[in-house]
Amino acid sequence: MQKKNKFKVVSVNKSRYILPSVLTLIGVCLGISSIKFAMDGNFGFAVLFIIVAAILDGLDGRVARMIKGTSEFGKELDSLTDFVSFGIAPVFVIYFWELNQFGKIGWLLVLLFSVCCVLRLARFNLTKFDDNEEWKMNFFQGIPSPAGGCLILFPIIYELSSFNSLFEIKNVSPFLVVLASILLISKVPTFSFKKIVVQRQMTLFLLLGVGLFFVSIIQFTYETLTICCILYLFLIPVSIFNYRSKLKNSQNQNIEEDQRDIL
Repeated sequence: MQKKNKFKVVSVNKSRYILPSVLTLIGVCLGISSIKFAMDGNFGFAVLFIIVAAILDGLDGRVARMIKGTSEFGKELDSLTDFVSFGIAPVFVIYFWELNQFGKIGWLLVLLFSVCCVLRLARFNLTKFDDNEEWKMNFFQGIPSPAGGCLILFPIIYELSSFNSLFEIKNVSPFLVVLASILLISKVPTFSFKKIVVQRQMTLFLLLGVGLFFVSIIQFTYETLTICCILYLFLIPVSIFNYRSKLKNSQNQNIEEDQRDIL
């Protein structure tokens, strides 16, 4: 008697590819939904949806590598999702919040940011490193699209926080969009945090820091996000210095190896 084959939606060998793609699709749904909230004037939820989409964007690739579920399909899906969630949604949110006050110039800024974001994503997909340049994987060329999307939302985040009585920064929104657009397509090295080596004795402190961060996000959401945006801006000069230092060390090592080969 022949056994009946059980119906399977996804084969066992391919099921590990599903979870990263699901996280990616949730991210794009959050990005599109943020536009709807912005149209309704609920900018608090619009910002939070994009922040959650950025967190999921940071997780899907790591989850895929952990469960060995990376694929070319997932890579292309991730790029398309990034463009929607961080190249379109954030700039539309800031447009409905402030840029629409500038008329045609405001819409021009929307197009500028979106074009720069898609150019940045296209360049990222074509970026490859030699075997002797693996250290460069710890750096992005320019800021990543999630960082760019969150950066242009900084004025909204600041206005929603309890810091809003200190300064008036709503009028800097157009300049911040231009700055983020330039940083997206620039070759300024920024930390990617892809390969962070944590010593075993530091694991407990790392977990404590992550726990405190999420507690801060829950209790002081917009204040914590404001501080994170400011810290990221300060990290850009640090990443430039660190990149140049590593590049100089790498060049010195190559020179020493060439001299040894000659001898």
